[in-house]
Amino acid sequence: MNFDFSGKSAIVTGAAHGFGRAISIAFAKLGARVWSCDVLGAEVAETQRLCADAGGTCESRVVDVRDKAAVESVAADAAAATGRVDILVNNAGGVLGQVGRPLEEITPADWQSIFDVNVTGAFYFAQAVAPGMKAARYGRIVNISSGAGLGVSLTGIQAYASAKAAQIGLTRQLAHELGAWGITVNNIAPGFVRSNPATEKQWASYGEDGQRALVDRIALKRLGTSDDIAHGVLFFASDYAGWITGQVLSIDGGK
Repeated sequence: MNFDFSGKSAIVTGAAHGFGRAISIAFAKLGARVWSCDVLGAEVAETQRLCADAGGTCESRVVDVRDKAAVESVAADAAAATGRVDILVNNAGGVLGQVGRPLEEITPADWQSIFDVNVTGAFYFAQAVAPGMKAARYGRIVNISSGAGLGVSLTGIQAYASAKAAQIGLTRQLAHELGAWGITVNNIAPGFVRSNPATEKQWASYGEDGQRALVDRIALKRLGTSDDIAHGVLFFASDYAGWITGQVLSIDGGK
């Protein structure tokens, strides 16, 4: 199975490191013009450099996905530069530095902030690219959820598990709304991957016994990589997945 995204344009959010960086580089290597977005300016600029080192084309932008005007601006710039946005990968998200706490200690701001970055941001970006995709009668939207959206969060963060489940619901709803225009909307639910500073901290918190127990629960008896997640995104964005929409692909080594 050979992927070729020559002539395609792709927006990838949360591209400063981890999954988003790996996805950006993968698309750039395969010919896409990539727009990598994140709130971390220096890190997303490094993603742009790595894409160029891989022989690809990438432009980095500092974008907070919770800022509707900023989202619309980068989507408009990408469409103006290439004629349209073919692929959107909503990878931005996370726990925003929060840790697991009892339910009664969670403030409204704690709850809402995680929903905003994991769900509202994906909605804003899908809303921004949908008119162009409809006009082209073609589009690929891939949302990056989490195994927490299908079960429970390893961190115990209630808002994170709920937001990732909501993102899966958004995926299914948009798949039915946009399918008539040849736009597919799919979701990837990664298992635990050591992909960024937050997951490194989480991994360290388990200690040797907890780390061993986590790996033992995985059928393949090893952790995955950011490239494993990127490969799933490439498939959903490709013509091979042209009749697949509204689906959730767990990339977790087997549970």
